[in-house]
This record gives sequence, C-alpha cells and structure tokens, in this order.
Amino acid sequence: MFVIIANWFISAIALYIVSRLISGITLSDFGSALVAVVIIGLVNALIKPLFLLLTLPINILSLGLFTFVINAAMLMLAGNLTPGFQVNGFGTALVGSILLSVITMLLHSLVK
Repeated sequence: MFVIIANWFISAIALYIVSRLISGITLSDFGSALVAVVIIGLVNALIKPLFLLLTLPINILSLGLFTFVINAAMLMLAGNLTPGFQVNGFGTALVGSILLSVITMLLHSLVK
C-alpha cells in the first residue's frame, strides 16, 4: 500500500514540475496535481487501450511514433476532466506528455 501512495505522490510531483516548466500546462495547486494524476491513471487504464487498438495500423506504419500523439490526447482529456488542471493546445500536450514521462521516470529511479 505504501508503494502505491509513494508512486502516486512521485507522479504528482512530476506533474507539478512539468506545469512549472511548460507555460501551457497549468495547475492551481498541488492538490490538483494529486487529483490530476489519478484522472490521468484512469484515462490511461480505461481509454488509452481502446485508442491504441483503433489506431494500430497508423501506429505500425509510424513505427510506434503515433503513440506520442495518443499520449498527448490522453493528457488533454485528463486536463478537460480535472478541475484545477488545464492543458492549452495539442503541441503543449505533446511536449508535456513527453516531459512528464521523462521526469516521472527520473524521479522513480531516484527513489528506488
């Protein structure tokens, strides 16, 4: 149970860092980051697999690079669903999703 809460907190810190680095991603406070991480997790667990399946031919043709587009769309969807968390524009979501993945990976590797 502690590991789940620690991962949730680390992911929220990563999202908070991304919101400070990219001007198009805004968070009202750290509590919004905690809620946004839960929403991002739910969106990635429930909706992302369907999008990956529907876009499989495009993903194969692009050698998997279309996954970045899907990740950006999921981040934008989470921004629309979460109060206090906003993503302005697709380009911002694309850069934000890549940066969020990198920062989350770095923070998790520092903790382990």
